[in-house]
Amino acid sequence: MLTVLAPGARTLVQDLGRAGQYAIGLPPSGALDQYSHRCANLLVGNDKTAATLEITMIGPELRFAEPATVAVTGGEAEISIDGTRAGCWRTLSVDTGEVLRIGTLRTGCHAYLAVRGGIATEPFLGSRSTYQSSAIGRPLAAGDTLPIGDETEEFCPGEGSTVDPRLRPALGGHQPLRLVEGLCRYRFTDESVREFFSSTFTVSAESDRTGRRLIGPALRFVDREAPFGAGDNPSNVVDLGYPVGSVQVPNGEEAICLLRDAVTGGGYATIGTVVTADLDVLAQLKAPDTVRFVPVSLDQAVAARRESRDRLDQVRRGLRLLSLY
Repeated sequence: MLTVLAPGARTLVQDLGRAGQYAIGLPPSGALDQYSHRCANLLVGNDKTAATLEITMIGPELRFAEPATVAVTGGEAEISIDGTRAGCWRTLSVDTGEVLRIGTLRTGCHAYLAVRGGIATEPFLGSRSTYQSSAIGRPLAAGDTLPIGDETEEFCPGEGSTVDPRLRPALGGHQPLRLVEGLCRYRFTDESVREFFSSTFTVSAESDRTGRRLIGPALRFVDREAPFGAGDNPSNVVDLGYPVGSVQVPNGEEAICLLRDAVTGGGYATIGTVVTADLDVLAQLKAPDTVRFVPVSLDQAVAARRESRDRLDQVRRGLRLLSLY
């Protein structure tokens, strides 16, 4: 068990997400940067289903009631164990009574703390992930106690094991985001679509787990008579589902990429969907980072997902190789 001495800016319990509930209007939630979350679990020998703590900008202070194996991935932050500095992206040991402190993130905007066994809060619909909009969980508060579970694999990397820097994600700055054009692409003029793909967008400070707001050029829509069931605004369509990663442009004024806490459907035209592999990149961006969209085919999107899984396999194999030395 661990006790929260200071919660940080916003620290949430998250796992891979609450899959299969779109039909009842419940988004998956789960770790925004799935790759970093999975790497944290690999570093402590957890099952892939184990929950971690998702840290936003400023990390928590936690006292451990028993010895533990931990790892912090994602954004780089200053870490200490009872005042002794420790590193990110590596397997660490914490003794009984020691305090783990995670400071302000220097890169990215989310870090992930994994504890061997996983954070064992009460699951809901098969997941421990926090979704505040429906009061499923809440941010950590000082005085909270968190149980540690037993969601482990037989193999656990030894203390000091680390993820090869070449397999760690690029965080912040200017990033390309691959996007598959969607069903509502026809609502946008060809000129606007060309401008969309040739422009740079700036991440707005008004961004959260629901979506990243992106400041860029206004987009224009093809003239039409609104069909029955759609609103009068040219960006409105008859309600449709929103995949995670959909990019909508309400009134043509601001692109919003919907993330893992977003609504599951609505009446705004979506120009396309960011590929799964690049949502991890987008999740780590903050104001005033910038992005540009790159059009890709569905086959290319599937290939990108396969490449992301291959990187995780390389992390897994690398940790096993380190254990031989």
